[in-house]
Amino acid sequence: MTKTILVTTIVAAVLLTACNQQSKQENTDITKAEETTATSDDIVTQSLTDKEGNTLDMSFDNANGTVTLNFKGETIELDQQRSASGIWYKNDHYELRGKGNDIWLKKDGEVIFEHQDDKVSIEVRNDNGDVLNMTFNNTEGTVKAYLNGGEQIDLVEQKAASGIWYKNDHYELSGKGNHYELKKDGKIIFEN
Repeated sequence: MTKTILVTTIVAAVLLTACNQQSKQENTDITKAEETTATSDDIVTQSLTDKEGNTLDMSFDNANGTVTLNFKGETIELDQQRSASGIWYKNDHYELRGKGNDIWLKKDGEVIFEHQDDKVSIEVRNDNGDVLNMTFNNTEGTVKAYLNGGEQIDLVEQKAASGIWYKNDHYELSGKGNHYELKKDGKIIFEN
């Protein structure tokens, strides 16, 4: 009888240990999968082209504060630096700075890549004294408009038969030549 109790106890201990190991393995696998998912969300990639046709591929790892660049076949790793605004990454030879899509890459202090969006700013007035300021980003196909210095109105370019046409859920900007019309919810709020 003592033998039966001893064998039963050993078998129970072995089964319990095996179940605990299985459970720990499953928990480890789940943790690794969650870490992988979180890390992949922190990677942002972007490619820009300069005036000479050179392409700069960038892969920002926001979790680790690094960026991996691919430029002219060379892979470059840079560490994030504290910046007042925009981005700043560097290593011993390279430095990447920028804001929005305006990016500069330097090697040993010399600019080797520069991309700036094609932007045009226009201010128009109508007979009522209203002022419409517009900053067109022709690279992105967007415009930021301000009526009488008010709130920023972000609009996206639409395909127009002629002239320009930008809109969002509430506003619509159209124009041809020096004539512009801004509508809010279908009602004209500026026209020159």
